[in-house]
Amino acid sequence: MNRPESRWPPAFSIVAVLAILAVLPGHVHALPVWVSYLVALAVLVPMAGVALTKGNIVWLGIERTMIILLAAAYGANTIAELADLIGVITIHPSGENAFSLLSSAVAIWVVNVLAFSLLYWQIDGGGPCARASKSSARPDWAFPQPERPGDLPPDWRPLFLDYLYLGFNTATAFSPTDALPLTHRAKMLMLIESTISLLTSVIVLSRAINVLPG
Repeated sequence: MNRPESRWPPAFSIVAVLAILAVLPGHVHALPVWVSYLVALAVLVPMAGVALTKGNIVWLGIERTMIILLAAAYGANTIAELADLIGVITIHPSGENAFSLLSSAVAIWVVNVLAFSLLYWQIDGGGPCARASKSSARPDWAFPQPERPGDLPPDWRPLFLDYLYLGFNTATAFSPTDALPLTHRAKMLMLIESTISLLTSVIVLSRAINVLPG
């Protein structure tokens, strides 16, 4: 089996997003701030376990479970935050704070990209371990690189940064760009990510810009 994929890129991405959320002023929280740090720690610990044990099957299972739970918790939290923001815009428009809305929109969008990138990374073809061992099941996405094998190393496989790029493109273009979804679950997950990004960008962000002081 090939060496387990490095956990540094996803771990660094999680820490970077936490840092962004920490410096954003006055954005809406559906849950207490400490919950975000606790959830991130619950994902980072098994990642460290996978790295230190060089792909121990127990740590791999814990890592996969925690990331799926993270995505589910994020989905519920995002629905609550969007409902709160839309309520502020529609019910109390005179009392809304433009900068709070802007920072809230940025927070939701950034976490949206990260959460779905981690989820894509874990479910595609059975996860990073299955892809590394060449025992992966049917892939969920078709990446363009295998179409040019002469330009790639013989052991090429999509890594976390490929899925981070996929998550970013889905949130910005609202559609597939280079990697095409092959399964129903991949299409539905991309649909959900695009919908969250669209609601955030079109409804919340556009309204926040409109109320910025001239």
